[in-house]
Amino acid sequence: MATPNEERFPLPSMGTDPQSVRQRVEAMEKVLERMFVIPGINKPVGLDVILDLIPGIGDVAAAALGAYIVWEARNLGMSRWQISRMAGNVGFDFLLGLIPWIGAVPDFFFRSNSRNLKIIKRHLDTHHAAGATVQGEVTKRG
Repeated sequence: MATPNEERFPLPSMGTDPQSVRQRVEAMEKVLERMFVIPGINKPVGLDVILDLIPGIGDVAAAALGAYIVWEARNLGMSRWQISRMAGNVGFDFLLGLIPWIGAVPDFFFRSNSRNLKIIKRHLDTHHAAGATVQGEVTKRG
C-alpha cells in the first residue's frame, strides 16, 4: 500500500522509453516550479525560486537541476535547435537569479523549467505518438 507521500509524489520509472522520460521530466518540473501554492495569491512556487534566495550556491544548484531536464531532452534525440532553446531558458533563468535577493522575483514569473517541459511534450507528442497525454496521464495507444 502506498504511503501518503508516495501518492502525492509517485516515483517515476527509470526506463529509457519516452513515457518514462516524460514522467521523470514532469516530476522534476513539478518539484522545481509547482511544489506548493502560496496562500493568498494562489501562485505555485517550487524549489527553483527557493534556491534563488541562497546567493551563489542556490543559483548554481537550480541551474544544475534545470540542466537535468535539458539532458533528458538530449537523450530523447531532440534537435539541436530545441536543445539550444532549452539551454537558453536555463541560462537566462540562471542570469536572473544572480541578482541577490531580487533575482527571485523575475524567477517567480519566468519559469524556465515549465517552458522546457512544454518543448519536450511537444516533441514527444509529435515523434513518439505511442504515448498520448490524456488529462495529465500517459496512456498507450493500441
